[in-house]
Amino acid sequence: MLTIIMFLSVLSVLVLIHELGHFLAARIFGVKAEEFGYGFPPRLIGFVKDRGKWKRVKGSDESSYAKTIWSINWLPLGGFVRIKGESADDHVNDSDSFQSKKIWKRVLILAAGVAMNWLLAYFIFVSIFLIGAPSILEDVPAGATIQDRSIRITSVMDGMPAAKNGLMSGDRVITVAGVVPTDYNDARNLIAKQNETLFEIRYIRDGEEKVVTITPVQIKELGHAGIGVALADIGIVRFGIGQSFWYAGIATYGYTRDVLFAFGTMLRDLILLHPLGQDVSGPIGIAVMTGQVAKQGIVPLLQFAAILSINLAVVNFLPIPALDGGRVLFLAIEKVRRRAMGQKLESGIHQVAFIALIVLILLITVRDLGRYGGMIVGGLKGLVGM
Repeated sequence: MLTIIMFLSVLSVLVLIHELGHFLAARIFGVKAEEFGYGFPPRLIGFVKDRGKWKRVKGSDESSYAKTIWSINWLPLGGFVRIKGESADDHVNDSDSFQSKKIWKRVLILAAGVAMNWLLAYFIFVSIFLIGAPSILEDVPAGATIQDRSIRITSVMDGMPAAKNGLMSGDRVITVAGVVPTDYNDARNLIAKQNETLFEIRYIRDGEEKVVTITPVQIKELGHAGIGVALADIGIVRFGIGQSFWYAGIATYGYTRDVLFAFGTMLRDLILLHPLGQDVSGPIGIAVMTGQVAKQGIVPLLQFAAILSINLAVVNFLPIPALDGGRVLFLAIEKVRRRAMGQKLESGIHQVAFIALIVLILLITVRDLGRYGGMIVGGLKGLVGM
């Protein structure tokens, strides 16, 4: 249940912020927003502010309302904004219609959604840097405040003594052979000094101190004995206001570049009919990951939400029909041709592309069910007390 709530909460915030961008840009350029809704239809309840008073929406002739309808809908999966004349040509001559505006204004209205997602990610990163986030203490910029230093295991090699004895990534090393190491290099040297002799490692996992006895083996790549772990100095790194704004920009740019590269690889695989990579997830996979990240604390959840927001921005601005980027592409074609494409043809192209996207999401969802089905069933059993 917590996983579902967290997933819907994160998704709703990201989508509503995206739609808020369209709404604000539309109002700035004098375009009427006919409805702004939380969730997707059918509508549960709707209100409109008329002459300073809130009134409940009644009847089906919603275009007769001069103000925006604010609604709550039955499917709690984000939200939407319905802009006058965005997908129809029967309002071309209305001054408050999307279709009546100059191309550059329509482009900005369409681009405002992804801009808001990037801004959301940016300010989430600002918040993370202000409150502090776990980071590897290597090349930390001057001026940063570091708290809660520790030596952590960052990865474990399969088949090596560490893996065989249950050590895991994230374990906090306390002592090595009875000695408290000063940093990760000291811990690594202490392990190497044991050669192939049995010794103890004390560590903390999930707040509980544990101990394991382990025997190193010779690792050819290292040229000395080891247990098959990578170590790092980890701490909570916090920045001042100025640095937080600066490094938030760097983080937003870096993740955007990575997301673009990932989607480029995915599109290439789709064109070449290659199987999708295992790191591609649909709604179920994202819901499971949201639940897993939420258990790690507020900072990892915020970081995950920022990355999802960047993903949403990149996806929506790809030049694919049915997406914001596809609509901008049609406006660019209109600018070159100096006349709009036929509304029926453009709508048909958007509909076909939308169906193709839905089919792709369904295929990924089926694969996610194969990967996470056991976790979902287990969660449902726990929910109903089976």
